[in-house]
Order: sequence, then structure tokens, then C-alpha cells
Amino acid sequence: MTFTKTSQKFGQWADSRANTVFGLGFSSEQQLTKFAEKFQEVKEAARLARDKSQEKIETSSNHSQASSVNGTDDEKASHTGPDTHLKSENDKLKIALTQSAANVKKWEIELQALRESNARLTSALQESTASVEQWKRQFSICRDENDRLRSKIDELEEQCSEINREKEKNTQLKRRIEELESELQEKETELKDLRKQSEIIPQLMSECEYVSEKLEAAERDNQNLEDKVLSLKTDVEESQYRQRHLKGELRSFLEVLDGKIDDLHDFRRGLSKLGTDN
Repeated sequence: MTFTKTSQKFGQWADSRANTVFGLGFSSEQQLTKFAEKFQEVKEAARLARDKSQEKIETSSNHSQASSVNGTDDEKASHTGPDTHLKSENDKLKIALTQSAANVKKWEIELQALRESNARLTSALQESTASVEQWKRQFSICRDENDRLRSKIDELEEQCSEINREKEKNTQLKRRIEELESELQEKETELKDLRKQSEIIPQLMSECEYVSEKLEAAERDNQNLEDKVLSLKTDVEESQYRQRHLKGELRSFLEVLDGKIDDLHDFRRGLSKLGTDN
């Protein structure tokens, strides 16, 4: 019989007389190699024992034929030595076979343990596969949720962009209103200067025409300002909830301005009467 390694952890041998193939699995390649070496040692020991037995038998047969004339006692004596040696060799072979059988039992136990371990590993692999499938489903759910959140974020960013554009537009309107308020303040300052100048009666007589031109220019500017204020009101209506307090201030300012203009008209009529009386 010849032991053959069929893989790193499995080996087999065939018994041609019994028409049977035996195989063993091992937990490691080192154990397989050790078994193969021991198998070869037993095989060599059996072959040597067989050869020695054959030589002893042949020697004994030749010796018996040569000394047959010496009587039956010499023949018995010549056969006693080889029989004892054969018995000793057979005993050694029986011991080797017993040890081999014990080793086979041990390896069968290890093989059963390996099969049980393989079954446990197979069960663990199946559980791991089920766990992987579950994680895949959870990952798919999380990915869908992530896509939905990204879409929501894009919508919110678009809304924020619209709000920023509206804020920028309102900022421009506020800036325009501040510019118009600054112009109105300048005109009011000019009106105050004119009022101060009107207190100087001697100078007013000589500068009456100049003041009239100033008043006409102020009226034209006032008309222009009123037109600008009307245009501004149209723009401000688009964001009423932000500009209501500004409308109130503009109305109050227009009322004050109208009152000042009326005062200037009265003052002008008074100057005209003074000129007529003089």
C-alpha cells in the first residue's frame, strides 16, 4: 500500500487485496506530513521483516535439506530458531499495527471534531450571510433617506437664495429711500436758509427777485421730489410690511413741507404787499 497526499490536509491509501480505499483528513499540513512519514516507516519495517522472514525460511529450508541424514533431532533443532524469530517479528508487526489502529482511532476522533467544527463554521457563515443581507437592506434604506435629505437641502438652498435676492432688493430700496431723504434734508436746509434771509428786510427788497427765482426753483425741485416720492411709493408698495413706518415719515414730512411752502407763499404775498405800499 502507498499513502498519497491528495491535498494539503487530506491523504488516502488503497488496499488492492480488499479492494478498498481509505482516506483521512487532518487539521493541519504538519499532521498530514507526520502521518505520511510514520506510514512510510511502518511500511518499510513490514517490508524488512517480510524480507528477513523470507531469508530465514529459505536458509532454514536449505539447512534442513542438507542435514536430513542426521536424524529428526537435528531437523527439529534447525527449525526451532527461524520459528522463534518469525514469531518475534510477527509480535513486532502486531504491536505496530495496534499502535497504527490506535492512531487511526485518534485521527477518526479528530476528524469528527473537524466535521463538527466545519458544521459550526457553516452555520456561522450562514448567519453571517443573513446578517450581510440585513445590512445591505439597511444600507439601501439609509441611502434612500440620504438622497431624500439631499433633495430637501437643495430645496431649502433654493429658498434661501430667493430670500437673499429679496433682501438685496429691499436693501437697494432702503438705500434709495435714504438718498431721497438726504435730498429732502438738503432742500429743507435751503428753505431754512431762505427763511433766515427773509428776516433781513432791507436786503430782501433788493433780493426779492432772486428769492422769487429761488422759490420757483425750489417749487420745481419740490415737484420733482414729489414725483420721485410717488415713484418711490410705487416701489415701496412691493414690500409694504417692511416700509410702512417709512411711508408715515414721508407723509408727515410732505405735510410739513406743504406747510412750509404755504408759509413761503404767505411770506411772498406779504413781501408783495410791502413792495406795493412802499
